Amino acid sequence: MDDSFCVGDVGDHIAYLNVFNSWKETNYSSQWCYENYIQVRSMKRARDIRDQLAGLLERVEIELISNSNDLDAIKKSILSGFFPHAAKLQKNGTYGRVKHLQTVHIHPSSGLAEVVPRLVLYHELVLTTKEYMRQVTEIKPEWLLEIAPHYYQLNDIKDSSSKKMPRGRGLAH
Repeated sequence: MDDSFCVGDVGDHIAYLNVFNSWKETNYSSQWCYENYIQVRSMKRARDIRDQLAGLLERVEIELISNSNDLDAIKKSILSGFFPHAAKLQKNGTYGRVKHLQTVHIHPSSGLAEVVPRLVLYHELVLTTKEYMRQVTEIKPEWLLEIAPHYYQLNDIKDSSSKKMPRGRGLAH
């Protein structure tokens, strides 16, 4: 994927949204996909899923409002569906799933692989040489309590910024 979709270490989910919106601006051009090394079939599937979701919202009379500039709102909406998939940076530079004793790593293909955020949301885990998180997005600790208070307690997300952490660029606290 072209690095221009990942400007500002936005995370993988937002980078995918940027790809989709760029494709939409070309009126869903197959040629644009070829020029940007993106699978046309995958993009069409994403469009079909979006259309299905929009249709469901319409059927239950929920207005579809979208602001692709409100990255926090987008990340929170993804978090609301994947709240158990949170991992926080450990002192040794690896990540630990917040609710499970499991060490995980950001997949090298992620746009955040070199960023070292303190807390992330991931879409899936894949086991190769290590347990890797794929489709990773940086999140704020307070979002876990806001979105999933039934699942997370304050102890789960305590900020470990007072402890010495590996160097990296994370969200400002």
